[in-house]
Amino acid sequence: MRAINALTAGLVIGAALGLAATPDGRAWLRHPTLLLGGEASASAPPEPRPTAPPAMAAAPAPALAPLTPLSARMAAGRLRIGVFGDSMADGLWTALYRDLNGQPGVTVTKFSEVSTGLSRYDYVDIQAKTRRQIEDQPVDVAVLMFGTNDAQGISLDGTVHAFGSEGWKAAYAKRVTDLVTLLRGRDVAVYWVGLPRMRRDGFDEKMGLINAVVEERMTALGVPYIETLRLTSDGDGAYAAYLADRPGGRKVLMRADDGIHMSMAGYLRIGRPVAQRLRHDAGIGAPAAAPVQG
Repeated sequence: MRAINALTAGLVIGAALGLAATPDGRAWLRHPTLLLGGEASASAPPEPRPTAPPAMAAAPAPALAPLTPLSARMAAGRLRIGVFGDSMADGLWTALYRDLNGQPGVTVTKFSEVSTGLSRYDYVDIQAKTRRQIEDQPVDVAVLMFGTNDAQGISLDGTVHAFGSEGWKAAYAKRVTDLVTLLRGRDVAVYWVGLPRMRRDGFDEKMGLINAVVEERMTALGVPYIETLRLTSDGDGAYAAYLADRPGGRKVLMRADDGIHMSMAGYLRIGRPVAQRLRHDAGIGAPAAAPVQG
C-alpha cells in the first residue's frame, strides 16, 4: 500500500511539474494573452528562418470523409466557425471575431482553453473534449492552433516518449491526425494555424519542431496549413517585438511581454491570412476598408 501511495504521489507531482513548465503559466485560471491596440498588415512578409523537418518517416494518412464546400454552406445562409486550441488560439479567436463575425450568416465561437494542448491528455483529453464541444454546439469550420504547451513528454500505450524523440513525433502526429479525422468525420472543414516565431531560441526551436510535425500531417491529409513564421519575423527571419504595420509604415508592438503570445495588433496580423482564406473558400466578399482616422 505504501508503494502504491508513493507511486501515486510521484505521478501527481510529475504532472504538476510538467504543467507548471508550460507557457500558459502556473495559475491555470489566469489568461496570459495581452490585447493591446494597434493595426497590422500581412503584406510582403519576410522569409522565415529555416526549420529542420522532423527526422521521422511520414505515417500513412487516412482517407478523410468527404467535405461539404464552404461556399455551399454560405449559399445556404450559414457558416459556423469554431476556434480550438490554447491561449494563443484565444487571441486568434478575437482577431477572427473582429474580422468575420459581422458577415451575415457567419458566427465565430471560441472553444479554446488556456493551459491545454495535445501532449498531456492526462490533464485535458483534447480528443474527447472536442467531441463533446461539437456535439453540444455543431460547427462548419474548425480553426486549430495548438502547441505552446506541448513541449512535454507524451504517454502513449504505456510508454512515455520524451519531447523531440522519434516516439514523441510519431505520437504527436497521431494525435494531430486523430483530431482532424474526428472533425472531418462530422463534415467540419479544418484549417490548422502554425505557431509564430518565439523570442527565446530554445523555445523557438521546440515550436519549430511542432510546426514541422503538424505541417507534414496537414500536407499528408490535404488539410490547409497556414504558417505564421514570416508574419512574426523581421527581415532576417528573427524574432521582433515591433514590426511595421504596413509596407513602409510605422512599427507597432506585435508581441506580449512573455515573448510568446501576441498583442492585439499581433493577433490581427496572424489572423488576417486565416480570415482571407476562409473568405475565399466560402465566397465571402472582402471587408470594407476602415475609415482613416484624422
